[in-house]
Amino acid sequence: MTDYPTLLALVAPVFAMIAAGVFARWRGWLQPEAEGSLLKIVVNVLFPCLVFRSTLGNEALLEPRNVVIPPLMAFATMSAGFFAGFHGGRLLGMRRGTGLRTFAFAVGIYNYGYIPIPLVERLFGADALAVLFVHNIGCELAIWTIGIMVIAGASWREGWKRAINAPAISILMAVTLNAIGVGERVPEPLMTAFGSLGACAVPLGLLVIGATLYEFLHAPRELLDTRVVLSSVLLRLGILPVLFLAAARWLPLSLELKQVMVIQAAMPAGIMPLVLARHFGGQPITAAQVILGTTAVGLLVLPWWIRFGLAWVGV
Repeated sequence: MTDYPTLLALVAPVFAMIAAGVFARWRGWLQPEAEGSLLKIVVNVLFPCLVFRSTLGNEALLEPRNVVIPPLMAFATMSAGFFAGFHGGRLLGMRRGTGLRTFAFAVGIYNYGYIPIPLVERLFGADALAVLFVHNIGCELAIWTIGIMVIAGASWREGWKRAINAPAISILMAVTLNAIGVGERVPEPLMTAFGSLGACAVPLGLLVIGATLYEFLHAPRELLDTRVVLSSVLLRLGILPVLFLAAARWLPLSLELKQVMVIQAAMPAGIMPLVLARHFGGQPITAAQVILGTTAVGLLVLPWWIRFGLAWVGV
């Protein structure tokens, strides 16, 4: 299960769905006007259903350290990514106003949703998937506090309220209901509905990601800034994974959190920096270079990192 061809076979469908989104946008089947509506459905309906389906009745979340520690680790690792991106960008000669903030923001945000969800579920099962969802609360907090100061130079007070969103609320609700024993008494028809809707969250989300990336493929030369692409790959897929895996190996974490961190160590940059760079006056092209560069290379190195991480961490 941990040999390279098998792991590549697990990873490839995720990237194939992103490519399907690019193709759908190219063919005109998925119009730009529809992307926002589809993303709202994914975030506000499908993703919460996936959370409830995976969390309610999950025994791993009855262990306090699987509820408290994962968000703290996520906040710490993502903050470390912002730090590495900022100082790495400065070493490249970047300055504020020329892409430094956007580079640091994009490098720091690893993909903590649509790519790791199917991998964690298929490799480790429901317990690790539930811990992943709790872990992601810390990712949201890091983005809307530390991250907002990086990309916009704004106070965290201007961003923390955005961390109160449907996925975060659904995770908190599901964990609470599970802790008080409500999860086991949820009617089967409702759980079936959660399962059916939740199963659509990742495929539809990946299609929208592909469609969003399509517009940047019109000018491929702009995406081939060698300095930005190679540096982001070195940081996001070379140096930062070592930090993740070292923490997973030597810190007293639960088995499920160690498994989650092995997967997160291998992740390319997430898509969110592309959207937020536009909103906060950053450099969207820099974010696109980081995202597309790390995603393209990630298809090749992601299975290797997972294989190495599983062996080195011992999970």
